[in-house]
Amino acid sequence: MRKFLIGLVTLGVLASAAPAFAQDNGGGGDGTGEIIVTGSLIRKRNSDDQPKPVVPPASVQMLRRTADFAIQQVVVESDTVNEDDARKEVLAMVRKAIDLAGSSGVLVASGDIVVEPLTIGNYTDLKPLDGDDDDNDPDDKIEGQFVKFLVKVPLAPGIEARIALAKIDQFIKKVPQVGRAQMKPFSDLTLSVVNPEQYRGAIIDLVAKDTAATSAKFGPGYGVEVTGLDKPVQWKRASMTEVQLFLPSNSTTRPRN
Repeated sequence: MRKFLIGLVTLGVLASAAPAFAQDNGGGGDGTGEIIVTGSLIRKRNSDDQPKPVVPPASVQMLRRTADFAIQQVVVESDTVNEDDARKEVLAMVRKAIDLAGSSGVLVASGDIVVEPLTIGNYTDLKPLDGDDDDNDPDDKIEGQFVKFLVKVPLAPGIEARIALAKIDQFIKKVPQVGRAQMKPFSDLTLSVVNPEQYRGAIIDLVAKDTAATSAKFGPGYGVEVTGLDKPVQWKRASMTEVQLFLPSNSTTRPRN
């Protein structure tokens, strides 16, 4: 593990870019995609490739900012008796949602962790599932055949979550039904961040400032050794529309010699 000694005068901190998402629960990525943010996704890998909770640093070392998108998962379901007809209705309604998204001020996408655009070129890759299968619908909320996807609203500082939710709700009501297919919200509002790794430098600046202030309190003979700055940028939700981005760093104050 790399170690960094932050001095009192020159705050030189170096860190290498990490090759994969810290919160990647099975997928790939290089830290430049759009990532869904939930508190439960603060994870890291251990030697057995199992997720472990990560303890965030002090809030002063975390970068707090408005998320890029508010996201809600929706479901399109059809209880038409013939399964093939139900699947056709579900996908046809998804296509209508794609066609109406732009004029409704929303975006549609797919993904559980990494968000990908949902387009007329790939929407048929959504494989309808059977709501009668307990593994597919453990809460018994869905009737017949269904697919899930994401509806996104861009966020900017000052935009309230209720405004984003209202826009998504209006969009859901605007998409016309196909046969017995219908579309409805399926999750609470969550957030996403585009390219978390772009904030690495700003986060390191916060760590350097905080550890320099700590070191100064012990006098000129002390410095702070910081580890973990070479790890991937991680994230957690801070409010209804804000996230905190951080590095899983640890610091130790010790004599400079």
